[in-house]
Formats: sequence, C-alpha cells, structure tokens
Amino acid sequence: MSEILDVVIVGGGLVGGLTALLLAQGGVQATVLDAAPVLDQDKTLAVMNPRVLALSQATIHLLKTVDVWNDLARQMPYSGMQVWNKNGYGEINFGHASEQQPRADQALGSMVEPSVLNVAIQQKMLQQLNDYRTQVKVIRIEQIPQGWSIQLADGTTLKTKLLIGADGANSFVREQAYIDLDVLDYKQAAISCAIKTTQPNHYVARQIFLPTGPLAYLPMASLDPQENGYWQSIVWTLPDDYADEYSALSDQAFMQLLTQESLNMLGEVVEVRSRAQFPLKARAAQRYIKSGLALIGDAAHVIHPLAGQGVNIGCLDAAVLCDVLLHDLKRGVWANEQTLLRYEHQRKGQNDAMMHSMSAISWLESSELFPFVWARNFGLKQVEQLDWFKDRFMRQANGLGALQHTRYAC
Repeated sequence: MSEILDVVIVGGGLVGGLTALLLAQGGVQATVLDAAPVLDQDKTLAVMNPRVLALSQATIHLLKTVDVWNDLARQMPYSGMQVWNKNGYGEINFGHASEQQPRADQALGSMVEPSVLNVAIQQKMLQQLNDYRTQVKVIRIEQIPQGWSIQLADGTTLKTKLLIGADGANSFVREQAYIDLDVLDYKQAAISCAIKTTQPNHYVARQIFLPTGPLAYLPMASLDPQENGYWQSIVWTLPDDYADEYSALSDQAFMQLLTQESLNMLGEVVEVRSRAQFPLKARAAQRYIKSGLALIGDAAHVIHPLAGQGVNIGCLDAAVLCDVLLHDLKRGVWANEQTLLRYEHQRKGQNDAMMHSMSAISWLESSELFPFVWARNFGLKQVEQLDWFKDRFMRQANGLGALQHTRYAC
C-alpha cells in the first residue's frame, strides 16, 4: 500500500513556495509539484522583466520570515504614491519622494520582478524541502477516503491527507475538485512593459486615471545601477479595442502616445521593452476548501490589478492557512474540516470585498458622466486633506493587520 503524504502543494511559484517554506519552518515537510523547470539563475537575472510585483510590507515580512528577502538579486523600494485624475483637480499623495534609495523603515513597499522572486523562492525550496519536484505535469486528481489521489504524467500516483492548490488562475486542482468559479469580464486589457523616462521617479509609484482607464508608472530596478530611477514598469488598463490598437503601434509611436497620455508625467519616454497585453477578468472560487483540500492565491481569486494587491492577498492566504494548520497540529489534529473552515472564514470574505471594491473603483474612475467626475475630484481632494484616513488606508494596504492574530505578526 502506497504511503499517504501529509501535504502536497501543486504549484511552486511565489504563493505555493511561500506556503511550503512556512510549513517547513513549522516542522511539516510538503511535497511540492512544480510545472516549471529549475531556473538558470544567471540567464534569468540577466534579463529585465517588464512586469513588477508591488510587494506590501506584510509580504516583505513573510519573505524575511522564510529567509528569502535578502536573497533577492534586485528590488526597488518606493517611499511615495501619487494618484490623480487627468480630467480634474483631485490628487492624493501617500508617503514622500526621496532623492536617495529609501531605507527599509522609510519604504511603503517594494517593486520586484516576478522572475527575480521565482529564482530566490526556488533556490530556497531546493535547499530546505526534501521533496521538491520540477517539470511535473498533474493529469488527474480525485478524492479518496484518506484524502486525495494525484496522478502524474510519468505514471506516478501520490496520495495525500491535504492537497493545496497554488496552481494559478487556470487552476487544474480547482477544476478537478469541481469547485465553481464566478467570473467578471471587465472587457478590458492591460498593456505592460518596461520604459525609460528622461526624468527620475524619486522612488514614487504614480497612477493617473484617464478616461480610458488607469495608467500606472511603477519604479523598477535597472540592470545598470546608473540608470536606477529612470526605469518604470507600466500597467495601462484600456478597453479591449484600444488595447489592440495601441499594442499594434511601433515602439516609436507607442512611446510618443505614452508621453502624451501620461501628461509628461516623468518627461519623455525614450525607450520601451517587452510590450505585452493580457485580458482583465476578476475570478473568485465559490469555495476555498473541500474536505482535505485548500485553494490559495490566484487559484482562489484574481482581482483587478488597479491596486496591485493580487500577489499580496495570495501571500496572506499562505500565512493564514499555515497558521491554522500549525496551530491545530500542536493539538494533534492535521487538516481537519474545522481547521480548513477557519482558513476560508478568515480569507474569503476579505478577498471578495477587495475584489468588488477594485471593480467599483475601476468603473467609477473611468466614468465620464459629470456627477461621477465631480464626485471623483471632490473625493480625492477631500481625502488628500485627511491624514487619519490616509494612514488608515495605508495600514489596510500594507497587509500587516491580516497577520496580527497569527504566529507571523510583527
């Protein structure tokens, strides 16, 4: 009779890897099934990824907890955020601009390329996990009396008491577990790329609301340290037809359009790299759990990129799930129904609320109806004057409150 494992995690990206490392720290060795190969560190780090992840203070704290943060090859802290409307006078500022790279205690968060994070997480898993498997294809998952059975393309079958789906937005685990998905199609797409500007960003993340949707300029680390401050990762949310039209432009025409539409936010755009377009859809799993199974990260929810919170709420899923599992393990209980229900109860309502609020803000900010334009401008102007409100917003955004009652509180 084959051995029944304690926990199998399908997906070895940031959220799956973080979960495995947090469990290992608590004395539980997970089997991790990763579809990706072992990354060539030198090749991966030699290329600047056009996208960045805006990591919150909570995510940074969790990465420090598992000794990954200091292994990152590069990252770009930011000390300020600026949000304003193109058609109006409303503006909100959080934090402050910095002439020098901000210290950790001055930063609101940090921008990190997904590839840089993946290399560091994977290296840590190779060091600390006893059973980390790469280039694995899962072809069948089914529920059995003892938990779950997982069939791999190489003919191997694994059995586990707990299966964690951390396999992204198109989760095979979620599909095989027959967990339904609610989908909201925004009829929008995002254009993402890396750009170089003639003016430095002073470590401030900027977002301007255009009639077509928000345009974000996010500071990113350069491969050439002398150019730090002049490279930004952009996320430009557009209706589908606009996105198709803009994606088809030559680099020169795109740079001119971006300079114009951004109102010369950081001067002229003089270089662009790796333009990509992806559709925007919000997705929410109707359940995060089944008996002996939990979904985390994008497998459970995908939200609008407006606030850059997707990766951060995924890392909070990992922390809360590990906390309830390890708490009950001390009492001699592993992954029972009540344990998993506590995870779902703590995370699902909060994540659904975030998803709906991002959808509402996206609609309000792109509306050109006069009452909404007026309300938008008035609201931004009022909020800018309310320091207590901005402080509360930043406490919510930094994610540390969600860790407050867990073993990972700081």
